[in-house]
Amino acid sequence: MSDKKLIFIVDDDPFILKLLSKRLSDDDHDVKSFSYGEDCINSIEMNPDLIILDYLFQHKGKDKVMNGKEIFSIIRKFNESIPVIILSGQDDGDVVLEMARMGIEDYVIKDESLVDNLLEVIKEIF
Repeated sequence: MSDKKLIFIVDDDPFILKLLSKRLSDDDHDVKSFSYGEDCINSIEMNPDLIILDYLFQHKGKDKVMNGKEIFSIIRKFNESIPVIILSGQDDGDVVLEMARMGIEDYVIKDESLVDNLLEVIKEIF
């Protein structure tokens, strides 16, 4: 039996998905990546130990895609104890505050310190 923690990464940026999947996949973590929140929701019954969720998704050929706030609300309805870290390229205090009030575990900005900051938050969670 494996004690690996299952981490979902949800981001529409293929570079971010590849970077984080590569950095987080190890003996302690099993990583599943998704380009859209809808795909994550379709796999939520896997009951991940952590979800790393982008805040803003681009449509890229789809009529409408949910944003991180909408996806987070669905995750909470499924299982309110799954920790969720929001990733964002925006440093918008109002968004951070709103998401914190909704119950996110943390909010990490997509900048040059993204991986280090994320690894630190994951260490704190686990």
